[in-house]
Amino acid sequence: MASDKTNEIEFEDFMSEADAAMWASERDPRLRSTMVSVWVLDRMPATEDFEAMLADSVEEIPRLRQRVVRDAYEIAPPRWEIDPNFDPSFHFRKLHLGGEAELEDLFELAEPIAMQAFDKDRPLWEFYLVDGLRDGRAGVIMKLHHAVSDGVGLVNMTKSMVEKAPGEGQNRPRARRLADLDVPAPSTKQERVREAIGHRARKASTNIGRILRGASGLLSDLVSKPAETFERASDMVGSIQRLLEPITEPKSPVMRDRGMALSLSGFAVPLEDIKRTGRAMGGSVNDVFVTAVGGGLQRYHEHFGKPVDELNMMMPINLRSDDENGRKAGNQFAPARFLVPVGIEDPLDRMEEIQARIQAQRGESALGYLEDIMSVMNQLPEFAMDSLMEGMTTSVDFVTSNVPGPRRPTYTAGAKIEHMFPFGPPAGAAVNITLFSYDGTCHVGINADRSAVEDPELLRECIEKSIGELLSTYDEE
Repeated sequence: MASDKTNEIEFEDFMSEADAAMWASERDPRLRSTMVSVWVLDRMPATEDFEAMLADSVEEIPRLRQRVVRDAYEIAPPRWEIDPNFDPSFHFRKLHLGGEAELEDLFELAEPIAMQAFDKDRPLWEFYLVDGLRDGRAGVIMKLHHAVSDGVGLVNMTKSMVEKAPGEGQNRPRARRLADLDVPAPSTKQERVREAIGHRARKASTNIGRILRGASGLLSDLVSKPAETFERASDMVGSIQRLLEPITEPKSPVMRDRGMALSLSGFAVPLEDIKRTGRAMGGSVNDVFVTAVGGGLQRYHEHFGKPVDELNMMMPINLRSDDENGRKAGNQFAPARFLVPVGIEDPLDRMEEIQARIQAQRGESALGYLEDIMSVMNQLPEFAMDSLMEGMTTSVDFVTSNVPGPRRPTYTAGAKIEHMFPFGPPAGAAVNITLFSYDGTCHVGINADRSAVEDPELLRECIEKSIGELLSTYDEE
């Protein structure tokens, strides 16, 4: 059952240092980390069935009942705590589109939802059940804060929201109603301080042990192989510098401004077509995706008579392991930032260069020390931290992300989920372009900053045409 997998996820009481940095960065509203997923259902489910599904999920996923709190002296990162004022009516709402609405209307409905900041005194999620799509279909808009989890972790966390067959969820005990859930009393300020001190002490003990082991190994290596040790240390310093180094300005001559208004759009492509193209070109699904996105962005710039050679791209490098650490909720990725050669005309040459640059990013030695680096950053004064985060994000031209989803059709509250469109946050970039594979289809979601992207519809057309041309050119059959 889906819920069995959910039980394997480990929910820690405190945010990781990386999640805490992401949370703090939202002092600049342009850096909000709101994730949105738009589903299309084959029919409108009964409200009571949908609410029962949500009640089950809220009961099984602690994060959906938890708010973020800090101790009075900010000794430790923010912690997750059950919201004593949890109000399900705030998080679940029904909307209506009129009866003949199209997918684009559903995206448009989701835009102001994506733009609105979360109430940070409440759990960081909202669900909207939308009636009134053409041919009796319905929509779901799911909104979560990125601090809850990264895309890969979110897929695992939210498996209790979907079923492998219609009506499957009716065969298990159900919480039935959100309002029936028990809510424990919140911790006191004194308890929060005491627990924060304990958390910081445990982390310090673990870090000291790791440092001592590392120092012992370093001394041994200095004696036995000094040249190699100094080279490794120098590489680490350079890797940390590359991870944190600010980008002075966008490379794009046309996507330069940044604001808070968003445009959502998307399209779907058969997964097997992308896999087939990848086999023909000697690349992965992600390689084909990034290569096609690069071509689409170049096409967009050419429309304005300003072609470019390279653009700054941010891409999350997945750090999830197969051990117990990989089962933890929260984010486990490194935000790699590097130049992508969008101006290489031949797609095969472009992909080979992109592959090499992505491989170089995956090999950065600083990735294994991301938590330690973020811990140091979180000790900086607010103005210094804000300046650093702004320099790392607002000059990024675009973000790409690739998240694998369910391989087979799934259902929610008895209705079949036909499409799942992902919308990752630009978080300071001009546009976020995310690919989510579901039931043999790659759903591409484009979340564009309207201040940066003058014509979001043109951008969508350029990216869709670029993928289409790439698939038709490198069809191995």
